[in-house]
Amino acid sequence: MPEHEVIVSRNRRDPSGWIASGLVVALVLWMASAVVFPPPEPEEAARPGPPPPLTVAVQPSHAETVPQVFVAEGVSHPRRDTELQAEMGGQIAEVAVEKGAVLDTDTVILRFDARERAAQLRRAAEEEARARRAYDQARALLERGVGTVDQVVSARSGLAAAEAQLATAERGLEDTVLRAPFAGRLDALDVAAGEFVQSGAVLARLVDLDPLTVRFRVPQQALAQLRPGQAAELRFITGETRTGVLHFIASVADPQTRTFAAEVRMDNPDGAIAGGVSAQLRIPTDMQQAHFVSPALLALSETGALVVRTVDDDDRVAEHAVEIVQARTDGVWITGLPETVRLITRGQGFVREGDRVRPVPEDGR
Repeated sequence: MPEHEVIVSRNRRDPSGWIASGLVVALVLWMASAVVFPPPEPEEAARPGPPPPLTVAVQPSHAETVPQVFVAEGVSHPRRDTELQAEMGGQIAEVAVEKGAVLDTDTVILRFDARERAAQLRRAAEEEARARRAYDQARALLERGVGTVDQVVSARSGLAAAEAQLATAERGLEDTVLRAPFAGRLDALDVAAGEFVQSGAVLARLVDLDPLTVRFRVPQQALAQLRPGQAAELRFITGETRTGVLHFIASVADPQTRTFAAEVRMDNPDGAIAGGVSAQLRIPTDMQQAHFVSPALLALSETGALVVRTVDDDDRVAEHAVEIVQARTDGVWITGLPETVRLITRGQGFVREGDRVRPVPEDGR
C-alpha cells in the first residue's frame, strides 16, 4: 500500500508552474501592447507669448519759427577814458569842481598860480608892439628912399621873433587853466588848492560813457553769421538790459585764440551803465524751425549723441539726434525733429528705438 501511494503522487501535475507561465505571458503581452498601441502624448506646455507693450506718456509738439541767436560774453568800455596831465609845474591856486562831477567840454577843472605867466605875457606883448613899430618905420623909410631893404628885412625878422614869443606866452598862460577836453564824468581828482605839482603830473581822469562800447570775441565758426549793423541785446551783470548795434568786427584773428575782436555800441546818455561791467550779448542771426521741449526729455544715445525719443504712427519708438539752438530758463529750443511729433514725456528711459509701445496722452485724456 505505501508503494502504490507514492506512484500516484508522481503522476499528479504541480499547479505553481502554470501560475509562473501565466505571469510571464501576461508581462510579454503588456510590453507588446505598449509598442503596438503607444499611449497618447501629453499636451505640449503652453509657450509664453511676446510681452505686452510698455505704456508711455506722449505729448504732441509742433515746430515753430524761432530766431537763431549768437551769444557771447563781453565787457563794457567807455567811449573815451583820458588822464589829464599838468602842462606846467607850479602851485595850484583853485580847484573849480569836485570829483564825480559831470562836465561839459571846456569846463574849468582847476587853475594854477598864473602871476608869473601873466607877467611873461605882458612883456611878450610889449616886445611884439615894439618890434612891429620898428618894422613899420623901416618900411616907411624905404618908401621915402632913405631906408634900405636890409633894414626892412631885419625889422621883419625881429617882428617874427616877437610874435613867436607872444604866442608862447599866451599858450603858457592858457596852461595855467586845466579844462575838460570833452564832455564826461570826472572820475578822479586827487589834488587840492595850494599843492605844488610837477609838469606832466596826472591831475584828473575824465571818462565819457556815451556811447558805451561792449567788446567781445567772435569764434571763427560764427564769423559768417555776423555783420556790422545787426541789432544786439545786452544783459549786464548788474541786471540792466539795453539794446545796441554791432558796429565793428576785426578782419584779422588773434594768433593766440583764433578769435576776432568785435564791438557793440549802445546809447548811455545818463551814464547808468559803468565801464568795466560784464555783459551777455545776444545777436539774432537767422530764423529756423525748432521745437520747444523740457531739458528732461533730452537723452544720450549709445554713441554719445544728444537725442529725443518719439512715437511714430505705428506706435514704435523713434530716436532723433537733435541740437540745442537756444536755451531758456524754462526749456530749450532744438532742431532735428520732424515738423510734428509725439514726444515721449514719461517712460523714455525704459524704451529703445524700434520698441512697440502703448502711448497715452500726457494729460491722461
